[in-house]
Amino acid sequence: MKQRFLGRTGLRVSEVCFGAMMFGSGADEATSHRMLDTFTEAGGTFVDTADMYGRGVSEEILGRWLKGRRRDELVIATKVFATMGEAPNAGGLSRKHIVAAVEASLRRLGTDHIDLYQTHVWDATTPIEETLSTLDGLVKAGKVRYLGASNHSPGQLQKALDVARARDWEPYSCLQPLYHLLARETEWELLPLSAAEGVGVIPYSPLAGGWLTGKFRRGMDSPPEGTRGAGAWRERNTEETWRVVDAVVAVAEEVGRPPAQVALRWLLQRDGVTAPIVGARSVEQLTDSLGCVDWELTAEQHERLSTASERPLPYPYDVLAYYPGREPRTGPRTDFA
Repeated sequence: MKQRFLGRTGLRVSEVCFGAMMFGSGADEATSHRMLDTFTEAGGTFVDTADMYGRGVSEEILGRWLKGRRRDELVIATKVFATMGEAPNAGGLSRKHIVAAVEASLRRLGTDHIDLYQTHVWDATTPIEETLSTLDGLVKAGKVRYLGASNHSPGQLQKALDVARARDWEPYSCLQPLYHLLARETEWELLPLSAAEGVGVIPYSPLAGGWLTGKFRRGMDSPPEGTRGAGAWRERNTEETWRVVDAVVAVAEEVGRPPAQVALRWLLQRDGVTAPIVGARSVEQLTDSLGCVDWELTAEQHERLSTASERPLPYPYDVLAYYPGREPRTGPRTDFA
């Protein structure tokens, strides 16, 4: 597995990130540890979790696996925001909660530092200056190495970056957005913004809850049992979705690989993407997903998938796409109405 720089930082992470959301719920501890072994044996170094996953259980399972391993060879990421108790300040991005949350995550992970600490969602109730100054303090104290954000709008991310720059605080170096072949809104502003600002991008849910794994096929009357994407059946059961699924399956047959690997490979070859976050319930699922490395879609196959998944742009993106730029003027303007 190749290593990629995280945004403009000097931190290298594996091109696939292992998401630990299912630890303790979709996968028991023994299975979770076997999956971590499989991931690292394949060259993976980047693991993502959050305090809210199982209300700390995911971090605890990961922490017990970390014991006795070479901690510095791994990049461990977790998140803060979720309400973790009954007290009034048990959630959000206030200074009080962040300080309490990072200490709790460090205890559960059994480590003295977190490599990538991410705000799980924008907190509209807390001044951004309070949040960023607190996070900057954690970096200066050595408890956190890098900062990231998840589920931010372009305006929110830009504001956070601008405030950090103006105050000389540690900026966000990573964005974790929803991004896959059935949800490409991240391309409208967040990807160009991240590229311009040197922010790495680690998309979550790259297989759309199972919709891009080959389990869902055109002509089905109901979703497959036991799939995470079953709850989105009414929303996803559209011609637009089946057009994308058909394209993924067709390319998968051409390259002789499972559809999940094709969908992940498409993301890996998107400009600006650092590492898709892959989750799994079993070693077999994880092994299947890890087959997305060490090969490439042809330019024609990549473009076919991109074309199949295109959606009509809403305003103002449709206008901006129609007028991407203008040739520099070489003489006086004469086209006045």
